[in-house]
Amino acid sequence: MAITLMYITNRPDVAKIAQAAGVDRIWVDLEYKGKEERQAGMNTVKSKHTIEDVKRLRPVVTTSKLMVRVNPLDDESPDEINKVIEAGADYIMLPMFKTKAEVERFISLVNGRAKTMLLLETKEAKECLEEYVGVEGIDEIHIGLNDLHLAHNMTFMFELVADGTVEKIASVLKAHNIRFGFGGFARIGYGILPAEMILTHHYALGSEMAILSRGFCDANSRENPEEVSEDFKEGVRNIRLYEEKIKGYTKEQFDANLEGIKEKVNQIVESIKNKNN
Repeated sequence: MAITLMYITNRPDVAKIAQAAGVDRIWVDLEYKGKEERQAGMNTVKSKHTIEDVKRLRPVVTTSKLMVRVNPLDDESPDEINKVIEAGADYIMLPMFKTKAEVERFISLVNGRAKTMLLLETKEAKECLEEYVGVEGIDEIHIGLNDLHLAHNMTFMFELVADGTVEKIASVLKAHNIRFGFGGFARIGYGILPAEMILTHHYALGSEMAILSRGFCDANSRENPEEVSEDFKEGVRNIRLYEEKIKGYTKEQFDANLEGIKEKVNQIVESIKNKNN
């Protein structure tokens, strides 16, 4: 398996660069409802993308797939989802759901016209996973570490990996043959929690998707993203090379990597807490 790499952008020029580098999925992010309040003061991506961005990217995204995150379900969802499908989305992601009924409504609204991805990022969605995981029409589930760690009053998003939460969710998803992923990472050799450790744990769990973070390549902030085109290609190439290395890992090597993650996460959490005191 090769990890499906996803990159968030609403810019056609950046989408072309990411696609040429081998990124599998270009992600337009329409979600804004409630996000500012949930992630206030955090250095997270808060996009201001629109349906027009989906339309502009559709002719550009040819070899990659085009994914769109919509807003949490409300009275405007039928219209929003219809517009996203009409604009040409290959995948539609639902954020911040909490119940089986919401999952069923989302699947019904999409109605087979695009692939569906659930973004599992609330405590309620985690706790009732067994209730909705068998709903017909779910294509993929991504575990959203940003909001899920906030919901658990944690300091650092990868505490959810260190404490076994992601592994427990993954075991349920694998038992139901649902394709899944979690979180994201920076370039190989970089990241507050090294990207190679995270990538290795993806393989240990059978995860098949990850987001390329701003720490991987923040092409969106460049007036001329061609300046980082080669960096982008090299970054994806290094991920693929590292994947070849870890494909042959033993259980002992995966276990040792997880112990390294736990140790590093504890150090990061302590450092953050000390700074905040």
